[in-house]
Amino acid sequence: MDLLTAIELSARGLSAERTRVNVASMNIANAHVTKTIDGGPYRAKSVVFEAVPMLPEESMADIRRGDPVRSFDSVLNEALKRVEVVKVAKIVDNPDPFKEAYDPTHPHADENGIVRLPNVNVVEEMVDLMNAQRAYEAGVTAMNTAKQMAMKALDIGR
Repeated sequence: MDLLTAIELSARGLSAERTRVNVASMNIANAHVTKTIDGGPYRAKSVVFEAVPMLPEESMADIRRGDPVRSFDSVLNEALKRVEVVKVAKIVDNPDPFKEAYDPTHPHADENGIVRLPNVNVVEEMVDLMNAQRAYEAGVTAMNTAKQMAMKALDIGR
C-alpha cells in the first residue's frame, strides 16, 4: 500500500464522517421545527453507509501468460481488491412517528390543541455527533501517520 492509497482510505472515511456530522447537526438544528415546506413537522434524517471495493474490477493487474512469477504490483492489487472502503449510500428519513404535545396556544396546533413535533431525539443526535467527531479524528490521525511514514521513507533514501 502506498501513501496515496493510505490517504485515499482516510479521505473516504473523513468524507463519510463529515456527512454524518452534517446530518446530525441538521437534525439538532431542526429539533423544534413544527412546520416545514411540506406542511408537517421536520422528520429526522439518518445516514446509510455501504462498503464498496477500493479498487474497481478492471484495475487489477493481469498476470503474464506462461510466467509463474507474479509481479509485486499484481499481488498488491489483488490484495487491495479485497479492501473495502466506506461510502455514503443515501440519507433517509427516520420512520419513527412524530411526537405530540398539547399546546392550544401554539400557532401550529390542530383544533384539539395538539401540536405534532419532530421525531428528533436530541440526546441520540448528540451521541451520534460525538461518535462521528471521534471517528473523524481517528481518520485524521491515520492520514497524518501515513504522511509521517512517507517522510521517514524519504529520510532512509538520503
